[in-house]
Amino acid sequence: MSEALQELAALIALKQPEAVHSSAVAFGELTLVVNLANLEALVEFLRDDPACRFSSLVDITAIDHPERSPRFDVVYHFLSMYQNHRIRLKMAVREDEMVPSLTTIYPAANWFEREVFDMFGILFSGHPDLRRILTDYGFRGYPLRKDFPTTGYTEVRYDEALKRVVYEPVSLVQEYRQFDFMSPWEGAQYVLPAPEKAPR
Repeated sequence: MSEALQELAALIALKQPEAVHSSAVAFGELTLVVNLANLEALVEFLRDDPACRFSSLVDITAIDHPERSPRFDVVYHFLSMYQNHRIRLKMAVREDEMVPSLTTIYPAANWFEREVFDMFGILFSGHPDLRRILTDYGFRGYPLRKDFPTTGYTEVRYDEALKRVVYEPVSLVQEYRQFDFMSPWEGAQYVLPAPEKAPR
């Protein structure tokens, strides 16, 4: 399997040299680090070339590296049921960059790209309906960015008096943020049972 993926990586690098920065095979999958400008041409090649035939877009996700520039890695997973191969495309994207939408090549990209936009704030140019898909309409921020607070900014509850859902700023009482890390075994006084009498 590893040899076949190495051969596939060499073929892709030969046919799409401007698109691929590097490649690696690990855990039965080929990972290509690719150039953002050549993404669409590379993906069309992976779908249509007889040696590839990656007919299924399995997932699109992202990784946040707030300390790095460019900040994000956008990651695509494809499956070739014809060749029994999996491939991962990974590309670095700045916060102010737009990623070309793959919806015209793979219609399944529609909701995947919306999820990446909703969770990370990454924009996809040419997407037919780029709006939030998992969070609420008035949601503020992007929950999978590493600088997003775990509590969020607002909390939602149903107000019985107003008979509607209300949004309120998160307010945590300070005591809830203090944790006692002392072991329950430290400082306790124990009375050990007396040893049983030995049989005669």
